Amino acid sequence: MQHKPNQPARRLHAALALALGTLAAGAAQAQSSVTVYGILDTAVTRVTNANAAGDAVTKMPSLTGSLPSRIGFRGTEELGNGLAAVFTLESGIAPDSGAMGQGNRLFGRQASVGLKGRWGTLTLGRQANMTFHATLKSDVLGPNLFAIGSIDPYIPNARSDNAIGYLGNFDGIVAGATYSLGRDTSSAGGPAATGCAGESAADARACRQYTALLGYEMKGYGINVSYDKLFGGTGAGGGLAGSGHYDRRAMVNGYYLFGATKLGGGVMLRKTSAATGVTESTMAYLGASHPLSAFLVLDAQVARKDVKRSGDDSTMVVTRLTYLLSTRTAVYCAVGRMDNDGAAAIALDAGGTAGPGKAQTGVMTGLRHLF
Repeated sequence: MQHKPNQPARRLHAALALALGTLAAGAAQAQSSVTVYGILDTAVTRVTNANAAGDAVTKMPSLTGSLPSRIGFRGTEELGNGLAAVFTLESGIAPDSGAMGQGNRLFGRQASVGLKGRWGTLTLGRQANMTFHATLKSDVLGPNLFAIGSIDPYIPNARSDNAIGYLGNFDGIVAGATYSLGRDTSSAGGPAATGCAGESAADARACRQYTALLGYEMKGYGINVSYDKLFGGTGAGGGLAGSGHYDRRAMVNGYYLFGATKLGGGVMLRKTSAATGVTESTMAYLGASHPLSAFLVLDAQVARKDVKRSGDDSTMVVTRLTYLLSTRTAVYCAVGRMDNDGAAAIALDAGGTAGPGKAQTGVMTGLRHLF
């Protein structure tokens, strides 16, 4: 004889079916998106005095042209009530050879996952820290091959491994911070790579790093201050071979728009306590960006690095002209000069070489495509 469920059981089954259906419908309606994006930017450059003999060199740079080449994946899932899950995976590319950047890492530019809400964004993983964010609006040349990244390669490469990050904007008030448990697990393939993995039970301070940013930023003007301190560890490069050594940067940056013309600049105070001693320096930069037409943009920047208790100072002047072939494709050219005093040997082109005490001039022309 076939058993038939009683009336309460049928009602329970119907309620369960309705609940499961509602959950499934909610999951199906959740807004989720993944974006694939990238930049391919390559150039040909020629610089003088690339060595002590004063020889010139013509080359296709691997680090950057006007912008570093990359491919990335960015995703968002709306979770409801203004909360979203976010992730970024971004790989650096050397277009001259096709190699991966940032120490041959698969996702060396960014690899993070987080939550985003009205209160800001919280992220975990390898990510840009606050020194990177601090100059985004005030540096008119950005990570150009000839720019302040030549004087301090860390600035356009300011990323931290094993990091907890936060960034929020509250009606123009910008606040952010990162804390890294082990700031740099690679010692190869990049100007900021120092091989300081950290996360050591024997030394809790080894390879830790913290950065912070506070500013007020509107469409027409803005100012921010940032602080960055990273510690050394066993085997780390840059003379930071112990957790008692550190590299510290404090910056003030600002920008102002005069109509369509943008003026931006900043000052960075740096102190490095390394095995070889203590070094202190000040770097200041000032630049302007002006659209000559709807398709033609002129950028110019001057920067100077002063090393305390030393005559090994450097001064840089750069001009760049960019012609927009479309909203995604542009051609550009740049000319620059780096004057090195004393034994200073800072190259005009990021990642390049210069003869000690020699002035270096350079020209660059390239093509950029965004997708």
